[in-house]
Amino acid sequence: MALIDRIVSKALNKTVSPGDIVIVDIDAVYAQDGTAPLVIDAVEKELELKRKVAVERAFFFIDHSAPAPHVAAATVHKEMRRFAKEYGVRLFDVGYGISHQVVVEEGLVRPGMIVVGADSHTPTIGAIGVYATGVGSTDAAIAMMFGKLWLRVPETVKVMLCGSLARGVMSKDIALFILGEVKSDGMLGKAVEFRGEALKKLSIDSRMTLTNMCTEMSAESAIIPVDEVTRKWLTERGYNVFRDVEWDKEEGYVDELPVEVSKLEPLVAAPPDVDNVKSVNEVSSIEVDQVFIGSCTNGRLEDIEVAARILHNRRVKEGVRCIVAPASRKVYREALKRGYIDTLVEAGCVIAPPTCGPCVGAHMGLLASGEVAVATTNRNFPGRMGHRESKVYLASPAVAAASAIEGRIADPRKYLS
Repeated sequence: MALIDRIVSKALNKTVSPGDIVIVDIDAVYAQDGTAPLVIDAVEKELELKRKVAVERAFFFIDHSAPAPHVAAATVHKEMRRFAKEYGVRLFDVGYGISHQVVVEEGLVRPGMIVVGADSHTPTIGAIGVYATGVGSTDAAIAMMFGKLWLRVPETVKVMLCGSLARGVMSKDIALFILGEVKSDGMLGKAVEFRGEALKKLSIDSRMTLTNMCTEMSAESAIIPVDEVTRKWLTERGYNVFRDVEWDKEEGYVDELPVEVSKLEPLVAAPPDVDNVKSVNEVSSIEVDQVFIGSCTNGRLEDIEVAARILHNRRVKEGVRCIVAPASRKVYREALKRGYIDTLVEAGCVIAPPTCGPCVGAHMGLLASGEVAVATTNRNFPGRMGHRESKVYLASPAVAAASAIEGRIADPRKYLS
């Protein structure tokens, strides 16, 4: 069995195989302000006699249109606050952070859990050995009401990461390379399991970028086994493994993709598709109007640290807007403590609160017609960050910071010693 098969089998106390449709106890479920309104409608139509939801670990996050950019969003937020108080759902209000970041750093999800989220990038949390998948709002409501949900056990593709990253190359570049190879539908209906010696040198921050981007390959889930890196991270925070399985066993894969990460260079996904991947030097003539560093893909402390290193004693080019949004309040505070925020502000960056806003085109950085952005986000289809005639190039925080300095898409390696 692959890793996800083992987690489900242990939860059910029986052996499952890919393709099996099972009903499982859900260990945690969450929704955000874009999906919670439908969750609320579904629960209140069906749950007339109960005043609490069934799952102890049920969470709401106000992170997409946060702070509220208009009255409609403010009304949604007010309704979420009411529902959370009435039904016993824990609410993370404006400024707390992006859902996938917060559930991991707060220990709300732990290795071996089965978690669903009403957000397509829920597989992000598989970086710490969680079986996590995104579901629709109605399914999230069912999970909240009954504590159970049906799932189809996916086939698993093993991605073998060999070697170690070169200077200026980040895990975002690994993800973009894989996307260029398999394309945006390459993992449709499947789970991705990362293995290989390269993981030993990838932090939890880096791993979360990998699992996050698997959504763009159409994967149902993505997971990284618990290893020494994970155990050290858990121990430092006083967290533990929720459901232990044989993390080291490598078997049960429908396919395997080897990736020699030591051969990778900084990469960029050019519009209009996330799998339109090119080397940074192929697009180095593209001038940019805006740079965004943040999101559930690359708004973690490691990402902000890299941007600060590159921008230290340098300036954002005149005429370029560089927006930085930490993924959570904890990340923001730690970046402040370490001086990263001071460095970025001194360089000319605008620091936004923890929010998904610029990534989803909600607020805090919309693009006008004809404008070009380099973003550390996960999607670049037309209109994603503003006007349909704008263009978004996806890249690592290192490429983004270098591009802010030069006013065009730039190779970060020259700025990193």
